[in-house]
Amino acid sequence: MTNSPRHPSRPSRGILILAFAVYLALLAWVVLWKLEAPWIGDAAGLERPIKLVPFVPSGEAGASTPAEMLINLVLFVPFGLFVGALAPTWSWFKAGVAALAASLVLETVQHLISTGSFDTTDLIVNTAGALIGWAIFVVVRRVSGEHTSVVMTRICVIVAALALVAAVAFVASPLNYGPQRDVVVKDAASTR
Repeated sequence: MTNSPRHPSRPSRGILILAFAVYLALLAWVVLWKLEAPWIGDAAGLERPIKLVPFVPSGEAGASTPAEMLINLVLFVPFGLFVGALAPTWSWFKAGVAALAASLVLETVQHLISTGSFDTTDLIVNTAGALIGWAIFVVVRRVSGEHTSVVMTRICVIVAALALVAAVAFVASPLNYGPQRDVVVKDAASTR
């Protein structure tokens, strides 16, 4: 009895779900706290600008650097791999909506707890990264045929393990970016 390329076996699905949970936890830790101990920023609860115009400076927010965009793109490629492995019958549109929703949650949370700011550039780049991952899944499915679920389970477990090793190596290294500290500016009327 062979596994259908569209439906992972029960043990494979459990392993995929566990690997996806590890990846999502690491993704949240990277996006929200940049691999530092969880904290809440000084401007949490205060009104702060939301960057609605992507790829260019707007208001007090500068444009995202190419390095930031590349990091965001790469961070979300595994999201697309996991979506493909766990929901192989989904279209690219559904995969993109799932990635956009996850990115929207992360952007909103980091804005609310003031560990970063809401930036539509990140929504677009994160979704593009996930769609690249989903496209890789489609290629693997075409090449692997009936072995797709086995191959994707292996790929996803390796990706999650490498992400975990990279996070541990970063935390153990002497590098320290420290938490972002928001500058809270009080207007002249409130200081009187």
